[in-house]
Amino acid sequence: MSRLDQTREVKTSKGGQTKALILENALEMFRERGYEETTMRAIAERAGVALGNAYYYFRSKEHLIQAFYSRLHEEHLAASRPVLDRERKFKDRLSGVMRALLDVIEPYHQFSAILFKSAADPRSPLNPFSPESEQTRQESIGVFTQLVAGSKIKVPEDLGGELPFLLWLYQMGVILFWIHDASPGRARTRRLVEGSVELVAKLVTLASLPLLRPLRRTTLRLVAGLREEAPGG
Repeated sequence: MSRLDQTREVKTSKGGQTKALILENALEMFRERGYEETTMRAIAERAGVALGNAYYYFRSKEHLIQAFYSRLHEEHLAASRPVLDRERKFKDRLSGVMRALLDVIEPYHQFSAILFKSAADPRSPLNPFSPESEQTRQESIGVFTQLVAGSKIKVPEDLGGELPFLLWLYQMGVILFWIHDASPGRARTRRLVEGSVELVAKLVTLASLPLLRPLRRTTLRLVAGLREEAPGG
């Protein structure tokens, strides 16, 4: 490795550490003060960096939250990898991915309730359906694309094209339930997942039957129309 390459590597490493430091301090302040009450200046001061440096890595608080979404996705994908590599049954793959999700997000339960106040606003860039969340949304849908593609389940082409998106919507519904779940360790959410995964697997199997083709196509046209009308497309 040349001296120039070594210098670039050091700068990249330091940059990554600074970026992570800013994000961690931002999340702490969001928990303590709330999202709306926390300023970029306060975050920079807490992290011990210049305000200009904070803006260099994150152009706004919204970009900090998008980075948080991205990090959660990466952790979820890593936690899901063992089950995706091992299992082939659709139900087992879905169950493993959803369990991994609950494990990954559990440490952020208190923070999620604070963030939800802003993310629930349809006009907010923090909304998971917003154009600003497009990249993370597509990456998350990609987990379900892998889930379906690597399973033994056979689904018609039209259903296969929309199934990852529909599973992502299912995941969002579980997360919403989880946010409002006050049971110890979110036990109610885990019971919901165990019961609903089996239901989802049965529905996918039934929807694949030739007899239900007209109903399936009508439903998929409705879903496609709603996606086109949504802010994030």
